Amino acid sequence: MIADRAWVERNLGFDPATTPVPEAAFEFKKAAKPDSGPEDLQREIIDFDSESPAGLQFLAFSTATGLSRFTDIPWPKGLAPKTDSSARTRQGGRLPYADVLVVTWTVDEGHALSRVLTPGKDSSNDYRSYTHGYTTISRKMRKGCPAINAKRLGAYWTATIAGKKVVVFKSDSHLSQDTKQLPAKNGTLPNEDVWAQIIEEVNPKLVITTGTAGGIGKEFEVGDVIVSPVVRFDCQRWLKAPPYVGAHYQASPPSTKFFGKAKQLFKANFKQLPRDDKRQPKIVLVPPGRLSSSVVTTDFFGFDTSNNKYKLWGQGDVSEMGDAILGRVVSRMQTKPRWIAVRNVSDPQIKAVGTIKDQGKVAAAIYKGFGRWSSVCSAIVCWALIAAE
Repeated sequence: MIADRAWVERNLGFDPATTPVPEAAFEFKKAAKPDSGPEDLQREIIDFDSESPAGLQFLAFSTATGLSRFTDIPWPKGLAPKTDSSARTRQGGRLPYADVLVVTWTVDEGHALSRVLTPGKDSSNDYRSYTHGYTTISRKMRKGCPAINAKRLGAYWTATIAGKKVVVFKSDSHLSQDTKQLPAKNGTLPNEDVWAQIIEEVNPKLVITTGTAGGIGKEFEVGDVIVSPVVRFDCQRWLKAPPYVGAHYQASPPSTKFFGKAKQLFKANFKQLPRDDKRQPKIVLVPPGRLSSSVVTTDFFGFDTSNNKYKLWGQGDVSEMGDAILGRVVSRMQTKPRWIAVRNVSDPQIKAVGTIKDQGKVAAAIYKGFGRWSSVCSAIVCWALIAAE
């Protein structure tokens, strides 16, 4: 699939060039300005909340649908997620012990993941704020980043899936937002500190990082899910220095026992994905060691274009802005949990027409229209991985 302005008009009801999105439909207002740049669009994607006033304005302006259209998933008997009535915790605000830690990132990813894994508890309205270690870690963060604005490192809830205790964590710390400064020699980035702290507290057997990503290559459609035990850095900007440049990390492959069932469960909400999607979303398991199909972590707002503007071809199947940090953190632990990256395609390859800024607006509009619905697919895959534990 290759998306352009005509694709947006067919699937979201407007041409982003001739009928630009009104400012009221932006969460991060700078992204609506004529002089906005790629960093502003990136922040809009992180902050965009389809259930906020700005999100509702976007839904009214476009033909996009909100999660009020969500159809309950017909889980297999005995395997439905069971949400705790109150989130478990530990002394001092530490996260509770659990078998699995699932972490997601943007606001709409949080809505979708909580709808699937913690039914009845929403990540924005209900989850327990996580502030343990905030005072220390936030000293490394820049003013105005999401964690500083929220005065916390994230929010979480707890559940049980197939007898396994699960912590579902929506992070307010982001590699791309916390800071733009390299750490001192042997130092750590704030997002590394958050990862290390929450893994140590939960002490899980399995860690899953999940959320949206840009598809690399025209074979991917919105909603496809990449399950990768391989993550790599593609650093061309502020992280363009050792040990980040070219670094990659490998985990053991997961069980695919429930992947077939997961694909069946996609059907419940398939109609909310773009109508240009002519097939059910697929699940792609990246073979161990195949760097060319990995999850690629960039230090810039990059997305795949039909002219390969950001040189992503051959780097991986999807690009995003954080997962390689998990691989780096676990690689330095004495006791290493298993980990996996689960990323859904929220925007496909973008046709190289007009300026790169025009193309970025197309990618951002597609995310705002379908990011939550494609994230429902990756959340179901997270369920499949947990159930197979």
